[in-house]
Amino acid sequence: MKAIVLQRSLDSKVDLVELPKPVCKPNEVLIRIKAAALNHRDEWCRKGLYPNIQDGIVLGSDGAGIVEEIGTGVDSQLLGQEVMLNPALHWGDNERAQGKNFEILGMPRNGTFAEYVAIPADRVFPKPYHLSWEEAAALPLAGLTAYRAVAVQGKLKAGEQVLVTGIGGGVALFAAQFVLALGAKLFVSSSSPEKRATALELGASDAFDYGMNNWSAAALESSGGMDLIVDGASGDTLSELMNIAKPGGRLVFYGATRGNPPQLEARKLFWNQLQLIGTTMGSDQDFAEMLALIDRLQLRPRIDVVFPLKDAAMALDRMKEGLQFGKIVLSP
Repeated sequence: MKAIVLQRSLDSKVDLVELPKPVCKPNEVLIRIKAAALNHRDEWCRKGLYPNIQDGIVLGSDGAGIVEEIGTGVDSQLLGQEVMLNPALHWGDNERAQGKNFEILGMPRNGTFAEYVAIPADRVFPKPYHLSWEEAAALPLAGLTAYRAVAVQGKLKAGEQVLVTGIGGGVALFAAQFVLALGAKLFVSSSSPEKRATALELGASDAFDYGMNNWSAAALESSGGMDLIVDGASGDTLSELMNIAKPGGRLVFYGATRGNPPQLEARKLFWNQLQLIGTTMGSDQDFAEMLALIDRLQLRPRIDVVFPLKDAAMALDRMKEGLQFGKIVLSP
């Protein structure tokens, strides 16, 4: 089968190779991939910034396809079914946080940037009928991360005001969809005029340019402050975000693409009774709740561009440059 593997000796850091088709172990299924979606963790693997990195591993966490083979112990009714994957493995029994054995498909276990993937049968779910292959592939990792950030860790209530930063990326767009679906008022930020304009068309009440000096003051004046802020950048923006939060506000962080904050203004934190909350992926319960919301409201992921599998390096470069508005998808 054709597959995209990490190969850090190459300039692109990835390689299109021919590999044997995976063999199902007990309690596994073999899925013929119809579409696979990119996530920032794939780019972090290219940069060597992810733990347990190994060259030769098939990248990709998200995918959708058809069950072609089953291992022993798997219900035969799964054969031929159209499914999507939950790439979160071994979350554990604690809903509050993942266990020590938690991992994500696509490193160190072979992932979805291939014609086939073998995965435990309890990680596959029926593909929602209203979604295309590309939309179903785009949903799992980013949708789960966004749902947990907004609904579980963020404890969003209808009528609240929410800022989703960095609109355009997969998690941010899902978060924005969930905010609107749950009856809250959406605000977004981006340095791109085009992305801000598109977000307004999709239902945001206002869109702020975080590239402007003192942008948080303008955002606070426009909105009156945020009950919840969902952010994947952290870094030197933390102080600005704390300025925009209402007293008692919650700031939920699902990533740190801009690195660690240079400082934490403790007085602002405790005086305004703010909550800084971390979140990563989500539990099986979160995934089930996210799928139920997607089904009930017939929500659709926004697809940016679909690339053929052989052009995975170009797809990854597009994500690295931050050009996307929606999910970038590969088609084997």
